[in-house]
Amino acid sequence: MNSAKVALGLTAMLVMPGILPAAELKLETLRAWDAYLALADARVKARLDGGRPFLWADEAPGRSRQLRQGEILVTPVGGRGSQSVPGGLIHDWMGSSFAPEAKLTGVLAVIHDYGRYKDIYTPVVADSKTIECGRTEQKFSMLWERRVLFVTAALNGVYEARDFPVGTSRWYSVATTTEVREVADYGERGERLLPPDHGSGYIWRLRNTVRLEERDGGVYVELEALVLTRDIPASLHWLVSPVIARLARNSVIDTLSQTRQAVGLESAGAEPAACGYPRWSVYGSGLEE
Repeated sequence: MNSAKVALGLTAMLVMPGILPAAELKLETLRAWDAYLALADARVKARLDGGRPFLWADEAPGRSRQLRQGEILVTPVGGRGSQSVPGGLIHDWMGSSFAPEAKLTGVLAVIHDYGRYKDIYTPVVADSKTIECGRTEQKFSMLWERRVLFVTAALNGVYEARDFPVGTSRWYSVATTTEVREVADYGERGERLLPPDHGSGYIWRLRNTVRLEERDGGVYVELEALVLTRDIPASLHWLVSPVIARLARNSVIDTLSQTRQAVGLESAGAEPAACGYPRWSVYGSGLEE
């Protein structure tokens, strides 16, 4: 998941391949994305400053109880989860789950095990690698693969992730793509990486924010997934918009479910290497090996 961030490479192939021609990310689209990220950052700050509950799950009565009973809750952030910007669409979805009997350190061990994302988040994540690993900053890559109709689409994304401990029981992490490149002719002899910001526009940018809180005999895990994609012609909105919403919701559910399963295996004795460290422990505002 992220830092697990896993990706929503899943929303990835939401624009049926072959129907839309090749595209190029426009400067005005990127500016709209950056403006939206600024608003998202302000919402995060409000949660840290106490203006809003740290967890979305605590914003309404009964949500945390549903999570402890095993449900995974997902909701669009504003409207129906996507909004048009010049030359593109921004998709914003929030999901929450609960890992019973887990510890914050155990969840972090899974979240930072970027090299195993290809095992944890199969089959969408076809490959994953740790590139750089610091104590609070990391860099990693993922190859997303998805078959839509009769076309297999693939993209390679590079992320930069930052961790922010909040006391001894809370944590949040942000991972943002620094590069997304489409793999043309994936799986064929002529397979090649297209230049950044060129191609089908299935995904231009991604940002995943994860919030964790250990309490009630386990760890609450929340994921907000932001995705920038190409726009869809007005004539196709009626057809594609419901598919986008269903795919985005299912992607968040799958990501949280697979993360919870991996945490359960870790708690049972599996020993994933957390980004090069055997264990991550939280002490106040820092990390200790």
